[in-house]
Amino acid sequence: MHLESWTDPPEAVFGYPAWHLKGPSGSRTVMTVAEARAGSNGLVARLEGVATREQSELWVGWRIEVPRSDLPPTEPGEHYRHDLLGCRVANLEGVDFGVLERFEDLPASAVMVVKGERERWIPVTGQHLRSIDPAARRIVVDWPEDF
Repeated sequence: MHLESWTDPPEAVFGYPAWHLKGPSGSRTVMTVAEARAGSNGLVARLEGVATREQSELWVGWRIEVPRSDLPPTEPGEHYRHDLLGCRVANLEGVDFGVLERFEDLPASAVMVVKGERERWIPVTGQHLRSIDPAARRIVVDWPEDF
């Protein structure tokens, strides 16, 4: 089956031999990776017990999740996105934009989706992301209030 990976680099997903999978309905299971490779058409994997195209179609829409305990520690200044969800986001002038609800990966860059009195999509770039204080659950961005 073809898959989309958000690991960095994308092939790092193959470093987890057991995949914790979450289905579209919220059901969960753990599957073992039988084969995996990066090819010219992207990432391809086969799970144990999945031998046909019809069997692999049952896994369309499932997400690979990695238990927190399996993740490598972050370096200083690095953060896992999941840890930032729910943080308050304010601009340099102190205007509270609301709470970081999710991240979206767009072609140009990732964006933070912040919900307050309205929804804002703020690029996750060095130019816009100024500071993160996980202990205070606060992110400061260089982003105009009226944009």
